[in-house]
Amino acid sequence: MTTTNPPAAAVPLAKADPDRPRTSAGRVRQKLSTRVATGIALVIALFWSVPTFGLLISSFRPENDIKTSGWWTFFSDPALTLENYQEVLFGGGASSGQLAGYFINSLVITIPSVLFPMAVCALAAYALAWIDFRGRDWVYILIFALQIVPLQMALVPLLRFFSQGVELFGVQVLPAWGLTGEGLFIQVWFAHTCFAIPFGVYLLHNFISELPRDVMEAARVDGANHPKIFRTIVLPLITPVLASFAIFQFLWVWNDLLVALIFASGGGRDTNPMTVRLAELAGTRGNEWQRLTSGAFVSMIVPLIVFLSLQRYFVRGLLAGSVKG
Repeated sequence: MTTTNPPAAAVPLAKADPDRPRTSAGRVRQKLSTRVATGIALVIALFWSVPTFGLLISSFRPENDIKTSGWWTFFSDPALTLENYQEVLFGGGASSGQLAGYFINSLVITIPSVLFPMAVCALAAYALAWIDFRGRDWVYILIFALQIVPLQMALVPLLRFFSQGVELFGVQVLPAWGLTGEGLFIQVWFAHTCFAIPFGVYLLHNFISELPRDVMEAARVDGANHPKIFRTIVLPLITPVLASFAIFQFLWVWNDLLVALIFASGGGRDTNPMTVRLAELAGTRGNEWQRLTSGAFVSMIVPLIVFLSLQRYFVRGLLAGSVKG
């Protein structure tokens, strides 16, 4: 007599939660969207904005009020004036503002100093991610390691390169550029491009290396070479991370003072950016510091426009290359 065991009851499969994110980026985004995270972000934003709000109020207060009382006293004794902005933008004295010309210099320095690193870093990141050549990993490690080198250590070699050129075994390989006369803008562009390459290659490489391999292989099967793949496939896909890098680089170059003092100050007013002039607004003894309040907000206009116009790409670009789904 044989006995048969009854069939085991089928175990129902757990249904997938439709609200649960499937990728690491989605889980990070979900955690940052909770009420606690939102409340913490609002508190940080409040404390961060209070000094800026006080600076804005001070920029419209009379000089005597700025030097004798705090900005919060404005609410008990309000007094507004545009003299600070008029003096900073169109003042005629030696220590006055006249920031209009320096504003143009900042644009001339910043725009190429953003476009050149974007082009160089995008091409280098693609080559390091998808072109197989000997020593590729070591080249990437070397470029990544350059991020820890202090900026100040590269200033003297760059100055020697611009003023004396490059000599190998007594032979002048590259001529001297000189630090006076024309060409100073080119030297500032070159310096900012060199300083931006390590971070730019690192950021773009993390994103480009995660692009689907199937898409790249299909393009090669169809006969596309590397320039065509980069132009038609990679470049449209890396728009968010390019925008994030552009924001970082634009803010860095626009607010830079050290590189401008060393490589652009030789041409005087014709090449100095706004940061150099803002450092001079307080006077030789620092007794005219009330001008810095209005000068700071004049210099903030363009970075705010750039950030607000590219902010939709900013978070996408930062998250894209940082986590894998």
